[in-house]
Amino acid sequence: MPPLPVISEPERARLRWRARRGLLENDLIITRFLDKYEAQLSQADVSALSRLFEMDDNDLLDILLTRAELQGEYDTPLLRRLLAQMREP
Repeated sequence: MPPLPVISEPERARLRWRARRGLLENDLIITRFLDKYEAQLSQADVSALSRLFEMDDNDLLDILLTRAELQGEYDTPLLRRLLAQMREP
């Protein structure tokens, strides 16, 4: 199976802009994740991250810090994988 295409530079810039959060802690975790993985992200990853970024800042922080887990429409294999990568030290 061929690898999924990665996102373009303009898409990366849009994703980083969309990832900006009201809580510094979220910004730090998400920026670290993007610094490490953005060159490998597929369109499906970007779509999943965009859904995750729709969450309230405090709810997202709880998820990122493992004080809560993904539930309902957010509990998908793709988001679980991306979240695991975000939680890496």
